[in-house]
Amino acid sequence: MTDALDLDHLRQWIGRSTEATDVVTAQLVKGLRSTLFQEIGEPAKGDAAPWTVHWCLGQPVFPMSQLGPDGHPTRGGFLPPVPLPRRMWAGGEIAFIDALRVGDEPKRTSTISDVTIKSGSTGTLCFVAVNHEVTTSRGVAIRERQDIVYREMTKSSAAPTKAPPPPPAAQHRERHVSDAVLLFRYSALTFNGHRIHYDRDYVTGVEGYPGLIFHGPLQAALIVELAAKLRGGKAPKTFSYRGVQPLFEGSEFSVNANDKDGGLELWTANAEGQPTMKAVASW
Repeated sequence: MTDALDLDHLRQWIGRSTEATDVVTAQLVKGLRSTLFQEIGEPAKGDAAPWTVHWCLGQPVFPMSQLGPDGHPTRGGFLPPVPLPRRMWAGGEIAFIDALRVGDEPKRTSTISDVTIKSGSTGTLCFVAVNHEVTTSRGVAIRERQDIVYREMTKSSAAPTKAPPPPPAAQHRERHVSDAVLLFRYSALTFNGHRIHYDRDYVTGVEGYPGLIFHGPLQAALIVELAAKLRGGKAPKTFSYRGVQPLFEGSEFSVNANDKDGGLELWTANAEGQPTMKAVASW
């Protein structure tokens, strides 16, 4: 599989752009609030949506005949045709400038900014960086870099060579339970057909994971909301995050924060307290 990686060919996608528009509806805001463990309320026109509602808007729609075996669209089109089977949302960075509100009709402009290849413990990794700019009638609301990673298929992970470090202590912590219904709701809100989030037979039998995988952006969304809550409802000016290991459904997880250098150091953690996503927020 790695022999088919032609970086020069894949880098021809750098600079390609696409646009999408959508409407922030009250029903969408209610659904996202409920999935982020917030009070649902009755959102009215002009009310602020959760800070990462843009991840639910303007998602690409393809016919069933154009979907690959993992539930994603077949390779090519806007994203480069990386010939590695596993695709994950690895992390990114967001600048929150203005809240999206019920009734807004935001436009997202997306541009491929980089394609790189690295070697990791699981084999060859191909990273695709995508820049997004979300605008409304009031101007720019969000600027974002999204990092997508493609990697080889492996049936099992190597046994750990040493015990994990002690779980980090947290000044602020929220605990929730990850179950299949939560993952289904977020997949539905984001029109995400990736089977690793809802098809247990596929994720265990084909991709070799022990269970359904918690969405990276859902973890990031919960982290952002905790950060904003700890700063009086104000979203960070810059928010960078990266996944460090999968979080699986079926157990308790936590969203954590520590004050650091005027900002916040944040992370999600599994039931054992080990971080699964790390983030830094600054105002």
